[in-house]
Amino acid sequence: MTGLYILQGKNAVPEPDVGKWGRWLKTARRTVVAEDKAGAAIVSTVFKAIDLQSDPRGKPLLFETLISGGPSDGLYERYTTWEEAEAGHARWVHKLKSAIGRSRRITVRGSE
Repeated sequence: MTGLYILQGKNAVPEPDVGKWGRWLKTARRTVVAEDKAGAAIVSTVFKAIDLQSDPRGKPLLFETLISGGPSDGLYERYTTWEEAEAGHARWVHKLKSAIGRSRRITVRGSE
């Protein structure tokens, strides 16, 4: 297994052929799940197209929410499915918008 994936609709599907994966990636139109601004931060959630899971026994981690800017700059969370990514994105936007005005950095277990 190569750890490479493509999207069919919102479903991630393994793609063992590196050439096909590369061609799909060049023409993929929908790899951004969501992007929002929350104060000084941008919350961006995307399909990464490669498995970022470090534990070979774990589920593939194919989607990532990244916080850019603001006091939580650089925090990220990864997910297996599009639906988990949408929910995680919404959760981060809510957390960050709730923290505005409190001048607090959002922390996640293991991120410090």
